[in-house]
Amino acid sequence: MNYKNIQVHTDGAISTLILNRPGKRNALSLNTLEEMGQALKDLAERQEVKVVILRGNGSVFSAGHDLKELVEGGLKEYRKIFATCLKAMLLLRKIPQPVIAAVHGIATAAGCQLVAACDLAVATEDARFATPGVKIGFFCTTPMVPLSRVVGRKKALEMLFTGEFISAQEALQFGLVNRVVPAEELDEAVKDLAERICQFSRTVLGSGKEAFYRQIEMSESLAYAYATEVISANGVMPVAREGMAAFLEKRRPVWPE
Repeated sequence: MNYKNIQVHTDGAISTLILNRPGKRNALSLNTLEEMGQALKDLAERQEVKVVILRGNGSVFSAGHDLKELVEGGLKEYRKIFATCLKAMLLLRKIPQPVIAAVHGIATAAGCQLVAACDLAVATEDARFATPGVKIGFFCTTPMVPLSRVVGRKKALEMLFTGEFISAQEALQFGLVNRVVPAEELDEAVKDLAERICQFSRTVLGSGKEAFYRQIEMSESLAYAYATEVISANGVMPVAREGMAAFLEKRRPVWPE
């Protein structure tokens, strides 16, 4: 599809979704969120795609929502924008492919929300993260949802109450990103991570991702009961039979996708 505010490029089993509003610091306008949601739905259906990378064009990853759309909005307009944002954020979790955020510059407000909502994240050493809504009287309530689930309550509340930036190293320490690399190594590091994931079965990756997010909010006993059913069903699938046979025969598996 021809998009106005994003780009999608596919190279083999890896697709890259690029926020493409560099002059607006990749602000997440309503149209941008709609396009991102549509692109994620399309990628979910593409059987050849095993990993999705999310990045921003220009000098920053994303500065969050487009305030020019919000400043004059009424309740109806606000609900539409944030409902559209919700759909896009949930799709990051619902699509079968692991999604890796490649973060440079800043990721603020809904831009920080994007990073927290992705399955994995790699950041440059100079990247910074913040939920600064409190500074303009507009608390980052929706970014709070995934942020509080990945960095823990105390750090999330500190970020939300102060609106101050944290460094890439702090983001690594508190679990917002998986690794931090020099700026010139970001592309290589993200590609390396994606390619290591791509060697595995798309079916198994998708099943495992779904199971992870379903069990994470359950009690331990319910999570075990659910995971036992999932792994039992996985074990009788052709992909698992091939994987186990290949291991025993000391050969590379040929995934029956």
